Formats: sequence, structure tokens, C-alpha cells
Amino acid sequence: MTTTAVRPHAALLASVAGAMIVALDGTVLLIAQPELRRDLGATVTQVQWTSTGYLLAVAALLVVAGRLGDRYGHRRLLCVGALGFGAASAGIGLAPGIGWVIASRAAQGVFGALLQPATLALLRLVYPADRLGAVVALRTSAIGVAAAAGPVLGGVLVTHWGWRAVFLINIPAALAIAALTLAVRVPDVPRVAFRRFDLAAGALLAAALAVLVHTLAGIPEEGWTGAGTGLGLLLSALLGAALIGYERRSAQPVVPPAVTRSVPVMASMALLLTTSGGLFGALFVVTFFLQQGLGLDPLACGLRCLPLTLLMIAGAPVASAALTRFGPRRTALTGQMGVVAAVLGLSQLSPGASWTGTGLVLALLGAGFTAVMVTATGTVVGDAPPGYAGVVGGLKQTAMNVGPTLGIAVAAGLMPLTAPAQSALAGPWPGMGQALPAVAALAALGLLPASLLPRR
Repeated sequence: MTTTAVRPHAALLASVAGAMIVALDGTVLLIAQPELRRDLGATVTQVQWTSTGYLLAVAALLVVAGRLGDRYGHRRLLCVGALGFGAASAGIGLAPGIGWVIASRAAQGVFGALLQPATLALLRLVYPADRLGAVVALRTSAIGVAAAAGPVLGGVLVTHWGWRAVFLINIPAALAIAALTLAVRVPDVPRVAFRRFDLAAGALLAAALAVLVHTLAGIPEEGWTGAGTGLGLLLSALLGAALIGYERRSAQPVVPPAVTRSVPVMASMALLLTTSGGLFGALFVVTFFLQQGLGLDPLACGLRCLPLTLLMIAGAPVASAALTRFGPRRTALTGQMGVVAAVLGLSQLSPGASWTGTGLVLALLGAGFTAVMVTATGTVVGDAPPGYAGVVGGLKQTAMNVGPTLGIAVAAGLMPLTAPAQSALAGPWPGMGQALPAVAALAALGLLPASLLPRR
């Protein structure tokens, strides 16, 4: 296969666009939910399920989708995922009631799970190892741009065309991704032996992840000591143990031994989980502090957090250069220590903190997170065993879904139920001093897997 037939630029555009549509969809939904609730006469719980249903479907099926991509081709899975994502978006935009929205969001999650691992696997197939760092950095920057632009775009769409426009805009984007995917040409690679897909193992994995994510998502309301939390964690542990036992006996496991025995890949997964947990746990507390503790409106809160977003976008190419010069281990350790230091710094914020001081700490958080993201993602993609790029991509996206849910659960479980009066906030807010050290401890756990990454 010649390099001219591979068309790496088409693969990069399809990968970036696929990652952006998912990131953008998640952030614009937050803006659309209040009007969606009023228009459809939905309850708060029903509106929450428009997010929860999607999250559960994605988290449960990412690894399975990656495995299917390894078997049937990532180009095919990305095309099907994009078209299905667009069709589900159309269903939401035309929904007559909240039940239809919830069901369509779950379907959207299924197709989102199909396309996400494929966006990474395609990069592994068409780019040589020495160029992966740069394209992963570009993809990371694009995701940051999409996440940052989501609230702004969502506000414009909802204000001028209503909440349905937030979903209808996905249709042309999905069609464009499918067209780009059809233009991709990947080299022929030998596929690993694949007898059949083990439905029992896939069902156990999906059930274990769905129960875990659902339980963690409910901790802000239930608490860590709630009966529902305990039962959910126990059930997810039992399902996980059953899965491990079944996989050991399976001739065709969902997560092959070649993947689980790869130290760089598994260390990167653990690193992504703890780092994303640290970031989102910290943001959960900080936004609560800024809006409820200080009384800032969402726009002012967003402006306070702008340095975080800017460093996540601008820091990606710097992280890629550092990765090339210093290697994965030093880059990841430096980034992870930056995340831990930033979260501990945020725990000391008080109402008298200056914009400059707050901005510097948030900038450090964004820079550290981006360094870890670029390093771990590049390691995952570059060190994936031959023939298993899809399942590794699915594991990576699963870590990026479970990590934030875990971080928010840790933070929410230690926050006070009510915010103190502003006049009582002479020092650090209790929510910051209690929850953020625990979040920092979660992020610090990532230093161990970071130390296991290759030196070069």
C-alpha cells in the first residue's frame, strides 16, 4: 500500500470533526435544557435523564464498539456512527415529548460510542509513530475549542431558533463527517484472529460500566453513605468480578490479553481516569463556589474560568513538543504535578482572591491537564497492540467518561449541603477546603501510572 493512497489528511479531518461533534453536543445541551423543560413540560428528573441516558449508553458500549471496529473496520464504524448520531439528533429535534427526547438521547449515545474509538484508531492506522504526537495535540486542541464554543453557540441557537436547533445543527455536521470518512483510505493491515463476538462478555462489560456510572452520577444526591450508592457499587463490583472470571476462560475476550498486558496502555488509562477526575471534580466545586458562594452569573463564572480553556487549547502544541523532547514519562509527571498543585491552590480560594490569582491557578490546571491528555492519548494510540487500536480507543474513551463522573462524585460527597452566607466567607469556602483536597488526592494517584510510562 503506497502512502499516497492513505489520505492522512482526510483521516485527520474525520477524526477531529468526529471528536468535536461529541464535545460540542455535550456542552450546548446544558444551555438548551431549561427551555427544553419549559417547552415540553418536563420535570427536573426527566431533564436530567436526557444527559444520564446518553452517558450510560456511551460508557457501556465504548469498549464493545472499539472491538467491533477492530473486526469490521474503523472507517465503517465511524461512518455508521456519524450517520446514526445525526439521525438520532434529528429525532430529538423533532421530538413531540420528553420521553422521545430521552429515548433519542440514549440512541445518540449508542452511535456516539460507535464513532469515538474509531476517531483515534484511524489516526493510528494512517500516521507513522513520529507524527502521532502532533496530530493528537491538534485533536486535543479541537476538542477544547468545541467545548469552549458550546455554551456560546448554544446560547445563540436557543435565543434565536429555540432548543431544537441545538440538535438539528448536528445533522449537516454528521453528514460532513460521513463524507470525509468515505474519502479516507487506510492501509491494509493483518487483522487478528476473530472467531465470533462474545455476547455474554460484552453484556457483562456493558452492565458493569453502566451500573458504575449510574451509581457515581447519583452520589451528588445520594451521598457516599446512601443505600443506593452502596448497592450500586456492590453490584458493579460483582459484575466486574464476573466479567474478569469469564474473560479468563473466553477464547475471544472483549479486552484481549495483548491489551491488558501492555504496561504503557494500561498506565495511560489509569492516568486519564485520575486526571480527568481531578479536573472535573475541581471544576464542579469551583463553579459551585463562584455561582452560589459568590453570586456570580453563568457568564461571569465562565469569564473567570477562561484561562483554563485558553491553556487547554494553546497548551496542546506545547505539550506535543515537550513529549517529543522529554519523553512521555517526564511530560506526564510534570503535567500531573501541575494538576495536583492547581487543585490544592484552588482549595485556598476565598472571596477576596484576585482575578489574576484565580486565573493563574486555573491556567496551571488547564496546562497540566493538556500535557497529560496529549501524552497519555499519544501513548495509547502509539502503543496499541497491532489489530487492537479500536478496543484501546474504546478503553481510552471509557476512562474519559468514568473519570469525570468519579471526580464529581468525590467532590459532591464532601461538599456542604448549603452554602454559607457571603458575609461569613472570610476565608476559604468550606466546600473548597473539604472537597478539593480529596480531589487533589484522586489526581495524585495518577503520579504512579505516569511513572510507568516509557522514558522515550
